[in-house]
Amino acid sequence: MKRSSAALVVVSYALVAAALVFGAKTRGNGRFLMYAGTSTKAGSKGIYVYRYDSTNGRTEELGLAAESPSPSFLTVHPNHRFLYAVNEISNFAAPGAPAEGRAGSVTAFAIDARTGRLNQLNAVSSKGGGPTHLSIDRSGKWVAAANYGGGSVVLFPVHADGTLGDATGFVRHTGSSVTPRQTGPHAHGAYFSSDGRWVFVCDLGLDRIMAYRVDPASGALVPLDPGFTQMEPGSGPRHMAFAPNGRFAYTANELNSTVSVFSYDKATGRLSPIQTVPAISGYNGANGVNYPSEVAVDPRGRFLYAANRNGDNIAVFAIAGDGKLTPSSQAGVGGKYPRHFALDPGGNYLFAENQNSENIVQFRVNPATGALTPTGVELKISIPMCVVFVPVP
Repeated sequence: MKRSSAALVVVSYALVAAALVFGAKTRGNGRFLMYAGTSTKAGSKGIYVYRYDSTNGRTEELGLAAESPSPSFLTVHPNHRFLYAVNEISNFAAPGAPAEGRAGSVTAFAIDARTGRLNQLNAVSSKGGGPTHLSIDRSGKWVAAANYGGGSVVLFPVHADGTLGDATGFVRHTGSSVTPRQTGPHAHGAYFSSDGRWVFVCDLGLDRIMAYRVDPASGALVPLDPGFTQMEPGSGPRHMAFAPNGRFAYTANELNSTVSVFSYDKATGRLSPIQTVPAISGYNGANGVNYPSEVAVDPRGRFLYAANRNGDNIAVFAIAGDGKLTPSSQAGVGGKYPRHFALDPGGNYLFAENQNSENIVQFRVNPATGALTPTGVELKISIPMCVVFVPVP
């Protein structure tokens, strides 16, 4: 891992003042551990950790938290004691057992709040190749993971000690769509509804958002009726976000460079498309294909952010009362190919994880407009893929 410059970590008095004026409400004392998942294809060893103060944006590098093979996406238990990672590999073998073919894994860690170190609890097969995403429900009982290579979704129970049990739910998708990337299913993101009743899976290969009910007794994944929301052919839904009010959902569509808006019925788990807009404005490079990666809504539900990889920017959209989007601004990410970004829990700052330039760049968020301004903080790290925050005493 490349070291960050100490000069870049120092936050100016002006930045502190701006944070005090514009800062949104943050959890507790504003102190967090910030974990970064990476690809370990070139230099990285796993998950890295930083101390982070959301009241002033100050970030301090602590180093390697845990060695782990390509922990490309992370999620944190609601009790803040455990962290889970998908290992984006296809050669997982449990200790003492033969390799399970083209399977990745999901690893559970205990968080040391004092040092930031992660202690591995166990690892389980994802039951499909190349898992790219996972999430945990708000009760902390279930972890769902999406296998891009395997075209499947898997559900695990979470034990009281933080370990993952054997998979209770597994569905392999079938079908195809219209582009060369869509000759088969490619589950790219798995998301729980706020009440934990439903799991939604963005399948890039099928142009569908698959929908499942979680059976609370058995942990089975039961398809809804209808079992999916159909999207425009060739759109390639990748990642998803819900509005804080629970009335709307949004997807970043990788293959046609758009963002889609859905109304969400909490009672039935049904998504209904209401709008699709370009994910980027004024982009003409790479034949117009910019491959949006991540999408997120700010904690107040006023702005939506979308990362554009070939465009090397993050687009900001204003959210109207009916959930629809209006383009507001765009900001260069200070690097190349933003694989992911994360708003801090208070919505004061945003961190862009730039895969190809191997850096994480911090931005201050304007609460009135949602616009992003670089703070000058840049963290050097090999192939960053994801960032999550854990509040600490």
